[in-house]
Formats: sequence, C-alpha cells, structure tokens
Amino acid sequence: MILQTVTPISVAGTTVLFALFLSLTAHLAARNVLGDVDPRRALYVGPLPAVVGVVGGAFAVSEAVLVPAALLVDGVMFAWSYDQPRRLVIGMTVIHAVITTLLGIVVLGTAVLLASMPG
Repeated sequence: MILQTVTPISVAGTTVLFALFLSLTAHLAARNVLGDVDPRRALYVGPLPAVVGVVGGAFAVSEAVLVPAALLVDGVMFAWSYDQPRRLVIGMTVIHAVITTLLGIVVLGTAVLLASMPG
C-alpha cells in the first residue's frame, strides 16, 4: 500500500492543471460551434468547473450531484465568456463534456500504457 500525502501545493497544482485542461477542451468546443474564436475566452471557462470537481472530490460529494453541478457551472461560464444565445451555450457545453471525456480517456489510457511499459 502506498501512502500519499496531500498538501496544499498538490491540491493547487491539480486544480490548475485540471483548469488548463478544461480551458483547452472549452476552446475546442467553442471553436467547433462558433468557428474562429479568441482562445483567451476559454481561459475563463475552465477554472470554476475545475474547482467544483476538485472540491467536490475532496468532500466526497456524490457524482449524481457533482456532475450536474459542474455542467451547470460550465454552461454559466460559457454564457458569460462567449455571450451567445442559450441554444449555442447548451451545444458548447455538451460538446465540451464529450471532448473532455474522450480526450481524458485517451490521455489517461496513454499514461497507463506508458506506466506499465517493461524496462
């Protein structure tokens, strides 16, 4: 059994990396729906859903509550950052969830494969 120590630095680092990942996938989703967009706007979308995820995970909040809350915050941040009609915001939020899930699976799968590589 490996004992892991949780420090404020590790929590902050995890939150920042997760926020950057969510910002990247938010930009991909916005670009998919709106076309050519300013990538800096996506930097406003990623941090709050990342905080919701990290804090919810830290307090062992049920996924049945955590996922809808994160999606709601994500949609609110898309609406605030891109100032688009509700239908486009819903589309961007759904595409963001799909892109984040797929890219997360690919990145995690690659990490697992590299970690299990012999030698």
